[in-house]
Amino acid sequence: MDFAETFLDYAGVEIPEFMQGTSLRPVLEERTPDDWQTSHYYRYWEHLSEPHKVVAHYGMRTHRYKLIYYYGEALGSSNTLDESREPEWELFDLKKDPHELNNVYDVPEYAETVKTLKEELYRLKDAVEDYE
Repeated sequence: MDFAETFLDYAGVEIPEFMQGTSLRPVLEERTPDDWQTSHYYRYWEHLSEPHKVVAHYGMRTHRYKLIYYYGEALGSSNTLDESREPEWELFDLKKDPHELNNVYDVPEYAETVKTLKEELYRLKDAVEDYE
């Protein structure tokens, strides 16, 4: 969510160029722009403390799908992996599986979806200049 940009917009302040977000004002006022973003990129840096235990990853989400890449690198700080492991992909079809219980990344019927979503993932990653 781009709260800072939204607050600046409502305050009548120009959003600085270095900020990468977009004001949510049009959506809040039920004027969704035609070019409104339909996918979202995120990065999770890792936290292995109980009970959470989620390893570092990045991913993207659309209304229907969630694509996640666990890059498996040991990050060398507390509550992170002690050693690297094999990278892993997950894909969830949120329409058919809203609780994200079935990884369909390797299911042949989703091959074209995986290809399309990966292209979008890397486009979004580049857009926020996340080069690791």
